[in-house]
Amino acid sequence: MVSQKKEKGYTISAVSETFGLHPQTLRLYERQGLIRPGRSKGNTRYYSERDMKRLELILTLTRDLGVNLAGVEVILNMRDKMDAMQREMQRFLEHLRTEVGERMANRVSERFALVPMSQASLFRKSPPRG
Repeated sequence: MVSQKKEKGYTISAVSETFGLHPQTLRLYERQGLIRPGRSKGNTRYYSERDMKRLELILTLTRDLGVNLAGVEVILNMRDKMDAMQREMQRFLEHLRTEVGERMANRVSERFALVPMSQASLFRKSPPRG
């Protein structure tokens, strides 16, 4: 995918080239709080795999769906909160399994139709229609 992968992640030039973005666009996304690349001791930005996936989502929202950056921020914040709620529910289910039993945990899980956000099709591209 990217040839300039370092130990801590991808450099800004590699990410810029991979996604066809100007480095200033990546810096803008960082200033807006949409992505948070790590930094080396020399203050070089390094983008993790997680940053790359988040950036891919940002580009899907902006390029493919026409969402502006304010909308992207709202969507990403909501998605982060939903992920946190999903993790909390999973912890609750694990507690139920240990305290009450597998059967009750399965009933709760089925009742709330728990699907991890990573598996949700909310932002996946749908095939073109006939």
